[in-house]
Amino acid sequence: MTIGEWLHAAQSALRESGSPDPAPDAEWILQWALETNRAQLMLHAAQPISEKPLAKAEYALQRRQRGEPLQYVLGEAWFYGRRFRCDMRALIPRQDTEVLCEAAIAHIMPGKRSVLDLCTGSGILAVTIALERPSCCVTATDISEQALALAEENAIALDARVRFAQGDLFSAIGDEKFDAIVSNPPYLAADEMRSLQRELQYEPAAALLGGEDGLAFYRRIAKEAPAHLKSGGAILLEIGSSQAEDVRALLCEHLPGAVIGVERDLQGMDRVVWAHCR
Repeated sequence: MTIGEWLHAAQSALRESGSPDPAPDAEWILQWALETNRAQLMLHAAQPISEKPLAKAEYALQRRQRGEPLQYVLGEAWFYGRRFRCDMRALIPRQDTEVLCEAAIAHIMPGKRSVLDLCTGSGILAVTIALERPSCCVTATDISEQALALAEENAIALDARVRFAQGDLFSAIGDEKFDAIVSNPPYLAADEMRSLQRELQYEPAAALLGGEDGLAFYRRIAKEAPAHLKSGGAILLEIGSSQAEDVRALLCEHLPGAVIGVERDLQGMDRVVWAHCR
């Protein structure tokens, strides 16, 4: 079977299975199996696929047909221009979270600053901040031992200096204070969890569910953050597109006098709420 023939057959199979992006999915799978790029696939469409990469591609295709997210199938995802390991131990890195990452980097003042990443998951925020601001001391926490293991693997693979601690939100860091706190906490409401698309059902539910109304973690973070922020510190939180006003109100309540703002994603949706303490 040639590259072109496999791509055509795979696209048809993925379309029938309900994949929303059959052509890109097929191309990514074959690029991964052949360890090449899209340009080479198109250039050598008439070239036969040897037995080993063909078997690898077929296995990946079957997993994607069942609805498993492509990033889990390939074991990798890109974030902020870097390749991260990705599997079911943590949520899949998403481009929307780059808005949080960029905002956090902008709020971190020059010099040796301390940064805390709560609910680190695969570690994309902590690792990226550590690499983009190498003078910072970055700590990452998560309640999940498995997620922390994946985050540490990513830090090692990308040569980022990050300290990891297991625990439920701030319980992992005792009485420590930080110049900046960032978090992409679980924020789906219970009714949203009941109607997840099939790909999201593969991701860890504990990293998605934010309580009955989706705000449970924001309430806790807003209440506990003042005890862990240094003077002039900042807190930045990724949110669901309809949660900006609620999260803003929580930060106003617990950080009186703070300057508070909202950042939007590429679709123009509210994505990050931040507070900069005076």
